Amino acid sequence: MTTPTVLATGPAPVPTTSWRGSSFGTQVLVLTTRSLRALVRDPRLVIFSLLQPLIMLTLFSQIFSSIANTPGFPRGVSYIDYLMPAILVNTAMQSALQVGVGLVTDMKNGVLARFRSLPIRLASVLIARSLSDLVRSAVQLTVMLVLAVAVFGFAPAGGVPGVVGALVLALLVGWGLGWVFLAIASWVRNAELMQTVGFLAMFPLMFASSAYVPISGLPGWLQAFADVNPLTHAVDAARSLALAQPVTGLVGAVLASVVLAGAGGVLAIRGFRRPAQ
Repeated sequence: MTTPTVLATGPAPVPTTSWRGSSFGTQVLVLTTRSLRALVRDPRLVIFSLLQPLIMLTLFSQIFSSIANTPGFPRGVSYIDYLMPAILVNTAMQSALQVGVGLVTDMKNGVLARFRSLPIRLASVLIARSLSDLVRSAVQLTVMLVLAVAVFGFAPAGGVPGVVGALVLALLVGWGLGWVFLAIASWVRNAELMQTVGFLAMFPLMFASSAYVPISGLPGWLQAFADVNPLTHAVDAARSLALAQPVTGLVGAVLASVVLAGAGGVLAIRGFRRPAQ
């Protein structure tokens, strides 16, 4: 008689699933919070980021205040009301440069190397950088506006709605330029070179524009450059909103910011995906 064979059986295998990481939105939120937390932990960054635009506001409002008496200057407008919208746009542009410098710093200190080993999308790192800079710029510009009202008597005809409109436009321009500097940073990967390129680009845009004096007061060749300078259109639009004047250049400034953000985003992601050299 044949004895049946009994096979030994163990516990049933437990099905396993591999964790593929959090959602894209969660990644952006966590990385944005990380950047903002680093800023809060070092208040020196906030203080020094405010000093430069405040110094510029103080110097230009005092040195060039006599321009308000020249024939080409808008009648019934004080120089501080004329200047402050330009300071908002210029400060947002300078803040955009820092987002590129911050990206280069993360590339050099090994933070991004650790991110590459995690199941996160590299695009979320760039978007988080852009958003954290947008929040930082919003705080910075709001503090500047409060000081301009309290100390310098900034009181444009557009009131709060016009000032808020100028603030939003300045943030949009800075956000678009921030993506351009992120693209440059992802390719050059050098903080010193990044700052040099940024300042070489910013100073002609700042001073060869309608930011500090009416274009009619510039030499002929500078007038030609200022007329095609995209910063002129952004400053004119922000100034028109703040002064409750017919808005000029608003559509062009918004479209230019969106185009710069789109093109800069594509180039930044391509450069960011390159292996470290």
